[in-house]
Amino acid sequence: MAEIIQKDGTWTFDGDAVRIVPGRDKGVGLLRQTLGEVVVPLRALAGVSHEPGRKAGRLRLRLRDGADPLLQVTGGRLPEASDPYRLTVEPDRTGVAEYFVDEVRHALLLDQVEPGPVDSYLLPGPAVPITVGAGDGTVAFDGDRVALEWNWTTEEAKRSGGAREFRIGDVRSVEWAPSRGLDNGWIRFAMAGQAQAAPPKYDPYAVELFGFKKDPLMALVAAAVAVRLPHPAAPGAGPGAGTAVGLGSGAGSGTGLGAAPALSLAAPPAPAAQAGPAGAPAADPAADHDALLRRLRELGELHQSGILTADEFAAAKAAVLGRF
Repeated sequence: MAEIIQKDGTWTFDGDAVRIVPGRDKGVGLLRQTLGEVVVPLRALAGVSHEPGRKAGRLRLRLRDGADPLLQVTGGRLPEASDPYRLTVEPDRTGVAEYFVDEVRHALLLDQVEPGPVDSYLLPGPAVPITVGAGDGTVAFDGDRVALEWNWTTEEAKRSGGAREFRIGDVRSVEWAPSRGLDNGWIRFAMAGQAQAAPPKYDPYAVELFGFKKDPLMALVAAAVAVRLPHPAAPGAGPGAGTAVGLGSGAGSGTGLGAAPALSLAAPPAPAAQAGPAGAPAADPAADHDALLRRLRELGELHQSGILTADEFAAAKAAVLGRF
């Protein structure tokens, strides 16, 4: 097991999943605090990286495209403080962070997890029921019904139509966009059979967001709805199914823009079979690959039981991996 505890949060890896618990530091965004604990199964991971810094470093998880409904709806546009897959690492914990990365990478290698996109969600999304008030309205979702209520900032043309309530089966897709500069954001529900939507300010199926503290929480509502809609990459899914996002959709960690690239964790190809003497059977690369994986597992067990020291484990592991 690998664990790193910081003011920003705690990450634990047990060989099957990364468990993320947000900290209570002032730098932890409201979205992360509200989302709470996140469990990321190993098969949902595409990569992990540690990015050193002068004052503090960062651990980042990169999820497979389409694995997480929250990343699907936010498309790389979450603020740093709201990104659940980023952990600030103090300089004196650099060694622990690097060990954490090493353990996750080896598990992905041993399990031969493919880093490519998926056509179904591998995370359950935010818990329901969920209610968020921000911008010009409040959205409530209980897992089946969505309710929209308006406040005093709502445009009269939209407010005059009264509150809206509809079932998840009537939703074609959900879209979330943050405020940027002078442009307001929104959460919008595209309804089955609906004509071209009006701007969010006037759309009775959208809440306009003004850039205040609670705005990112609307992304949690969008994710809770999206995970119950057809996955955009599922076979037979039509255009606009599930979620609608802008540039950066599915970009691994929610705020990966400008970040150092995550380490590639695809298992390296098995060596090509070497031709033996005339008449001798060719080596079986699959069998050789399996033997190496078994050896790595054995070394890991010896290290965890205390039979091998850290240095002995590192040397033995390097010798085994050198055969790939």
